[in-house]
Amino acid sequence: AFKAGLNVLCEKPAGVYTKQVEEMNRVAKESGKVFGVMFNQRTNPIYQKAKDLVDSGELGRILHCNWIITSWFRAESYYSSSSWRATWKGEGGGVLLNQNPHNLDLWQWICGMPTRVKSQVYYGKHRNIEVEDDVYALFEYPNGATGCYITTVSDAPGTNRLEIDGTRGKLVLENDKITFWRLREDSDDFNKRFKGEIGQPENWKCEIPVKGTYTSHPGIINNFCDAVLKGTPLIAPGEDGIKGLSISNAIHLSSWTGGDWVDLPVDGDLFYEKLKEKCGGEMPV
Repeated sequence: AFKAGLNVLCEKPAGVYTKQVEEMNRVAKESGKVFGVMFNQRTNPIYQKAKDLVDSGELGRILHCNWIITSWFRAESYYSSSSWRATWKGEGGGVLLNQNPHNLDLWQWICGMPTRVKSQVYYGKHRNIEVEDDVYALFEYPNGATGCYITTVSDAPGTNRLEIDGTRGKLVLENDKITFWRLREDSDDFNKRFKGEIGQPENWKCEIPVKGTYTSHPGIINNFCDAVLKGTPLIAPGEDGIKGLSISNAIHLSSWTGGDWVDLPVDGDLFYEKLKEKCGGEMPV
């Protein structure tokens, strides 16, 4: 498409493995055309506000980023409806590749990219499928912060709770609202001056007002059109598609190599070879 001189808006995920997406990003950059990806959740004012609070330093130094996203219940009939579903060859993965690309993108968009990942992944634990349906992953970030990511297709009604803890308080996104437990004093400063046995900074529970409308897919499409016609900055640049995918690939790779730590950027060649083995030598399209 890029070689044909077309602007491109790509669905999520941008691809199944990073080697594939790296090539797409390279061709897109060389073409000079507008390249976007359908991360429509970036138009949600709740996630936009969370990103603003983190980026502005309102939470201070980030300590932990934890997301329990188990509200992806899928019955057995969902997987039996099409032969390509939940197969390595047909889809390239399970809950990480199908349901979680938006969440992984939002997580890195708000909290940044981790430096390494380790995981415990279960394959066909709850459903009669060959790919992952239950995932637990740990993350480390450049500043020393840690993260935990939990997802599955088995829980009903499930949970969707993103919690970000910093030295200035705790941010919780749940049930379509943001709650901020704001510390009156930075916990690093409190730790330096406090001489008692047990104590912590005073905190205030604040309901963060969120303004704006969640425009979802139309919002991304309209923004893409404005980028083509007016040069408006993209909400979801196409080259960002590789970021959440890198995390997903790293989770898989950790699982396939005994649960060891996997550094980011992920080893694309190694992942490609491991996935190729899973697919019986024929890669997903």
